[in-house]
Amino acid sequence: MTSHVEGFHPDLPDADGDSPALPLRTRVHHIRADALDGDTAQSGGMRRFAAISGRTVGSERIWMGQTHVAPATASSDHHHGASETAIHVVSGHPEFVFLDDSDGAPQEIRLRTSPGDYIFVPPYVPHREENPSPDEEAVVVIARSTQEAIVVNLPALYVLGHGDDAGEQR
Repeated sequence: MTSHVEGFHPDLPDADGDSPALPLRTRVHHIRADALDGDTAQSGGMRRFAAISGRTVGSERIWMGQTHVAPATASSDHHHGASETAIHVVSGHPEFVFLDDSDGAPQEIRLRTSPGDYIFVPPYVPHREENPSPDEEAVVVIARSTQEAIVVNLPALYVLGHGDDAGEQR
């Protein structure tokens, strides 16, 4: 049995009674699917929703949520600052696009995914997400190594310089 506050155990005091509110970092949190926070950093063509963040649960080193990419849509080119980003494809077939110059000249690389696949985006790597399906929304779950969703929108993709940890263009 759970109480009405975030699915907490019924033996824990609720914040709405005479008991003081428990500090965010002293309890386990339950974030219901219908309670995701849409007040997040955004890129064109995508909707990001926070589940786990500094604001929602007091996390200090992780952010987790989901992103919805509408049919026949591409995000803006962007990177996520110093944050490492892990992505799990829940539905649809989103594509992740970045530039690579390991063959000497920059070329666009397109990673085509399916439900159940994972993607890792290192810090500062410029990329974009695309959903080529004309009628199916793509949904992914995202985890980041920062407490909030950092999104730096860019005018274009570029190859991240070798040994360049500041994310500057070459």
